[in-house]
This record gives sequence, C-alpha cells and structure tokens, in this order.
Amino acid sequence: MKLRLQNPISPALKFTGHLPPSKALKSSKETIFLTKERSFVAESSAKRKVHIVYLGEKQHDDPEFVTESHHRMLWSLLGSKEDANDSMVYSYRHGFSGFAAKLTESQAKKIADLPDVVHVIPDSFYKLATTRTWDYLGLSAANPKSLLHETNMGEQIIIGVIDTGVWPESEVFNDSGFGPVPSHWKGGCETGENFNSSNCNKKLIGAKYFINGFLAENESFNSTNSLDFISPRDLDGHGTHVSTIAGGSFVPNISYKGLAGGTVRGGAPRAHIAMYKACWYLDDDDTTTCSSADILKAMDEAMHDGVDVLSISLGSSVPLYGETDIRDGITTGAFHAVLKGITVVCSGGNSGPDSLTVTNTAPWIITVAATTLDRSFATPLTLGNNKVILGQAMYTGPGLGFTSLVYPENPGNSNESFSGTCEELLFNSNRTMEGKVVLCFTTSPYGGAVLSAARYVKRAGGLGVIIARHPGYAIQPCLDDFPCVAVDWELGTDILLYTRSSGSPVVKIQPSKTLVGQPVGTKVATFSSRGPNSIAPAILKPDIAAPGVSILAATTNTTFSDQGFIMLSGTSMAAPAISGVAALLKALHRDWSPAAIRSAIVTTAWKTDPFGEQIFAEGSPPKLADPFDYGGGLVNPEKSANPGLVYDMGLEDYVLYMCSVGYNETSISQLIGKTTVCSNPKPSVLDFNLPSITIPNLKDEVTITRTVTNVGPLNSVYRVTVEPPLGFQVTVTPETLVFNSTTKKVYFKVKVSTTHKTNTGYYFGSLTWSDSLHNVTIPLSVRTQILQNYYDEN
Repeated sequence: MKLRLQNPISPALKFTGHLPPSKALKSSKETIFLTKERSFVAESSAKRKVHIVYLGEKQHDDPEFVTESHHRMLWSLLGSKEDANDSMVYSYRHGFSGFAAKLTESQAKKIADLPDVVHVIPDSFYKLATTRTWDYLGLSAANPKSLLHETNMGEQIIIGVIDTGVWPESEVFNDSGFGPVPSHWKGGCETGENFNSSNCNKKLIGAKYFINGFLAENESFNSTNSLDFISPRDLDGHGTHVSTIAGGSFVPNISYKGLAGGTVRGGAPRAHIAMYKACWYLDDDDTTTCSSADILKAMDEAMHDGVDVLSISLGSSVPLYGETDIRDGITTGAFHAVLKGITVVCSGGNSGPDSLTVTNTAPWIITVAATTLDRSFATPLTLGNNKVILGQAMYTGPGLGFTSLVYPENPGNSNESFSGTCEELLFNSNRTMEGKVVLCFTTSPYGGAVLSAARYVKRAGGLGVIIARHPGYAIQPCLDDFPCVAVDWELGTDILLYTRSSGSPVVKIQPSKTLVGQPVGTKVATFSSRGPNSIAPAILKPDIAAPGVSILAATTNTTFSDQGFIMLSGTSMAAPAISGVAALLKALHRDWSPAAIRSAIVTTAWKTDPFGEQIFAEGSPPKLADPFDYGGGLVNPEKSANPGLVYDMGLEDYVLYMCSVGYNETSISQLIGKTTVCSNPKPSVLDFNLPSITIPNLKDEVTITRTVTNVGPLNSVYRVTVEPPLGFQVTVTPETLVFNSTTKKVYFKVKVSTTHKTNTGYYFGSLTWSDSLHNVTIPLSVRTQILQNYYDEN
C-alpha cells in the first residue's frame, strides 16, 4: 500500500536555487516533486526486506527493557547479537510494542509463529495525499468573545504533524509573545542536514526525522546526491503548508500573486508545533513516499513526546486493509494514540467524486473531507458580441485586449490535423494558434490538463487559453502568469457557438479578481473522497468537512511561491483545519477524550454553509451534499466548543467494535494488553457509540442503542426531533432525556423500520436532541438489502 500527499491539484513545484549552500552543491538539476501515484508491488524474493513485527500493547513501562526484549527475539531467530543488530530497523517502545527488521520471507514466517507476535507484515508505502478559512468558519480573531480568545488561541497545546518536514525560517513559526514550552513536552529537535536545535523555538518545539524504513527499501538511494534534506527540513513544502493551517502564527499582509490577500494564520495560532518527518523524495521517480515503518516510528515518538493532537495528511487508495490489519500502519498507531488521549485527524483522500473511495476509515480516527471556501477568482472574458463570461483563473498579468479567438477544428477543406482537446493541442500547427487565444475542452479532473494546454499554446506563439472542463476542479496559475482561464462545459459551449457563428471571433481577458462572501456558494470539492466506508459500512466516513480548496499557507522557497506562501488544494489542507479546531477544544476542555472532541465537532456542524445556503457536492452532475460527502457537515468551530451532549467512547467501546467485526479474542488481548472475552452472541456493530447511525443492510427493523454524556448545564432536559429517511420509520425511546447532578450519562434506543419492498440505495435523515441552548444532531443513513437477506435465509 502506498500513502500519498492529499493535495492532488498542486502545481509542479521547482526549486529556484534558494537552497542552503551545502544542498545546492549536491545537485544542480531541477526537480518536480509532486507527481502522479505509483503502485507498490512487494517483491517476492529471498533477499531481506523490511517487515513490521507487531506485538500489541507494551508489557513494560521501561522503554529500554522493551527494546531489549525486541533484540532478544531477533537474536533467538537469527542466531547472533550482531545479526540481530544489523537486522533491526526500529524498536517501537512508547505507544505500543513491536519492531521493524530486515528479514527474509522464511524468517518472517518463523517469527510470526511465536506466541507473543500479533502480526508480521512486509513494510508498505504511503504517499502524500489560511487567509479566508477562519473568518469564513466564524473563528475570527477580531471577536474578543470567540473560541479563539477563550482558549488563548490554543496556548499550551501541542500539535504533532507527520509529513515531509518543516521550513523553520518561515514567519508562521515565529514565537513572538509565546510563553514557556508546555511542561508535558518530552521531545526535542534533532540535528541533521541544514538543521539543528537553533531552528526550533517556543513555537516549533520539536522536529525529528525517520528514514530507516525508506532507506532499507531503497538501497540505491544516494543521500549525498539527493535533493531532499536528511533532516527535519522540508523539501516538498507539503509539511510546512499543513503545519501552517493547523497552528501557524499570525503573518499579516500576505497574498498570492496579488490575490486572496490578508493575514495568514492557523486554526490554533498559539499552539506549539512538533514535526515528524517520515516522507522522502525519490529523485529517480520524482515522487515523495512514506514508509509504514517510518510512520509507525514517528507515531510512537509522538506518543512519547507528549503531543495532544496528531495531524496526518497522508492517504492510501482502495481496496483498503481492515482496521485490525497492521498493514494499515496509520490505523494501528492511531489506535494506541487515541487510547493515550491523543486526537488523531487524517485526510479522507482525493479520489472523489466516486463513492466508496474514502480512506483512513478507522472509527477512532477523525476523517476529513474537503470543501470550497466562499471565495472565487473571477476572470472576465468579453466576447466580440459584448457578452461577458466569468471564468476562473489566478491571472494577475496585464489585461489582454480583443484578440483573435480560435477553436482548433477542421473547417472541412484541410488535410491538416486539428484537435480542440486540451491534451492534444500540440498536434495543431503553430499557425493555428499563433497570436490567438485558444479554446479547448477536457474531461480530465487533474490540473495537468490545464498546464499542458497553456504550455502547448504558449510554445506555438499563442496569447492565452480558455479551458472548458467539468465544474469543481481546483484552479492554479499557469507558468509565467500566462493567461489560462477555466470555464465549465456549458459556458465553454457558449464560447464555441460564438466562434463558429462569427466571421472573426475575438475575446478580451481581464485580470482575475478575488470575490468573497455570499455570491459564492460552498461545495464539497470534486476531488474529495466519498463514502460509504468500504471496510466497515456501518461506520460513517468521512466524519466532517473543512475548507481544502485553494488554501493559502507557507511553503519552502519555490518558483510558484509568493513571499514563501502558496495556494494548494486537497484533503491534505482540510485535515489540519480540523486539527486546529481539535487543539482549541483540547485547550478548553482538557478532560475531553478524542471521541468527545470528535462528537462535539460532528454534532454541531453546519448542514448549510455559514450563510444558510445549501451545500452541494461537486461531481457529474452536482447534487445536494449528504453524509457520505461531508459526514456531519461543515465544521462550526464556535458551536463545537459548547455541544451540550457528546457521544463519548473509551477502551470498552473499541473492544466492542473489534468483537463485533470478528477480530479474534487473542489478538484483541494482545492489542490492548488485557485479557478479552467477546460476548456470545457477539455485539452488534450498530451499537458502537458513534455520533452517527449508518445501517447498510436493513431488512425489516432493527433497534440500536446510543449513550450521551452531558457536558453542558448540570440540570438539563433534552427532547428528540427526527427527520426520518424517506420510506423509513424511526422511533426513539425515551423521547426526553433528563440530566442532573447524579445523572450525567443516559442511553436511548432507536428503532428503525422500512416500508421498502426492494433493495434500495441509501436514504438520509437526522436525529437531534435539543434543549433551550443546544441542538445535538447526528446523521442517519439507511439502506435496505432485502434480496441479500432473502438469499442468506434461503
């Protein structure tokens, strides 16, 4: 399995030579380092490969003792202490017990048979999946009564980020006005290439790097010639960008090419950042990759160091491994982190708008979808008939006066090749496009189609390009600020009809302008991966949505950056927004569990945008968003601080879940470090205490249990309101919940029955508990599977 950075619409970034001297000497070539995915194929050979040996919950509190036990296990297998030391890659000794070691296939099978071993699996690889965001979400620094000020902007909270590293010179890591480092912090800053302890401060309090797993699997990697820094320093820019969104300090007067100007900051601007670099650039492949062994070690260290929130913008692709399969290293590490009170936030993936594509689906992880902001970059196109069409672009160059407009197509009397497809413009003759603005059409969801079209037109001497494509894909500037303007197919067809009907079609292109506020609707981004959950359909994923399109944040020094800042899009950008909110909630409610924080975020989310307009999910065609697009909805930070009730969970709930999905008792016992006996009959996964109800296979009726905990006023009375999914009856018992000084938790039952007589798709509704101050809402998603049940019974 490969994990990827979750920002698919990023420009191809190149270094301009602003590298520290020692790095500049290592290689003179330029590099593009955000590229398409590769699939990982495990080699089947006799040579040693990295395997992760997972032993479950650690059995001793002394990490040195735990590491020594790992060495002894290897020693007994390999026959000598020297061979054991040579084989060992990592010892996982803080959050859980296990190790990564270089083993042959037969050695891996032998060690898997030992009684203390839960799993042995080969190492796998993952890839890397703002100014307006926080005002848009109502988390404004200008409001003295806001959650931001109530929590002193997240002071004393530590956000751990596992990513590509950090660019410490960026102003977003300015520690001006910061107090002492939190007393619970046990980490530090590691020295490496162009990085030492002086690069850390009271803002960036930790920086470590983990490369042993990557090196063991990439033996030809040359650290001397590599462009990447063998240290916590960021080459890619992705790690710096997501850190900014989660907890960057205030940096005023920042814009990107004159657009979207303002103050850049993170969701928790006074929180502390700790970077764990586990993703590395491969020069030969022009890609960034992350080893499961390195990620697990980063998570293990983060648990030891004392982070409060762990933000992970890495992703895989379907089909996924199950939550109890250690091949999904993030899920395993996250389980142990959550049991230690650390909230783990992950990106949901960029494989939308197809259904069943959401990743990082474990029920103890907060999984995040991406939406647009209430912002657009309107670019007026004036046709020769004086019709004005608003396209979308990041064009800040001089206006282009009326210029010949062409759509490359055969007029019927030519032997030349013509193509109006954006990816095929290079097949047109130069004279077809020279001195003109070219219209083309594409079905590609990727930004590369736009960049390619602009490159072909510019090379032929053209003056601009108009790209007609499906609505919803993120925009980006073209090289050298070449005029490249995106329109949807409908508007593109209008322009095409004009070019065909006019004897001398012309167009004028004006520079882009930033529009914010109500004229611009909020949508779930096209690329944002969608549910339902392909591993456990009864577990709603994603959990929540946050802005992830054209997000301005810090980066490394690249040709596409402006003052060291850049706009990127992806669920990579949405996840750290939720991490920032989680940090504020942790600062306000230090005793809340990760499940309580997730519940508060989900049950208070907007189902409309902040202006009351319905949220659509982009795709072909667009539709109203439902829980499989955005979980509970769009995050509402201010409301989440005071949710009234929470659907809390702890170890017993997670054990119930593992029993319900068939995980064997021995493995559960090793995982949690306690003897576990699952009930017979096994519990229902539908009773897992999530802030949602998802029923994937209803035949007649089912009764589900949920428990809520009062975190609001001591004496409270809540009454239920249900919006049932179409064709289903939903009955809640009791209809009133009463809380007082002795009653803080109350359970209720939900009976769901159907009138449908055939298989259906999913229908959606909601269940809300309300008092005079709070509305605690969870989504309902129900599907009938009568045919399957009939087949099973007959």
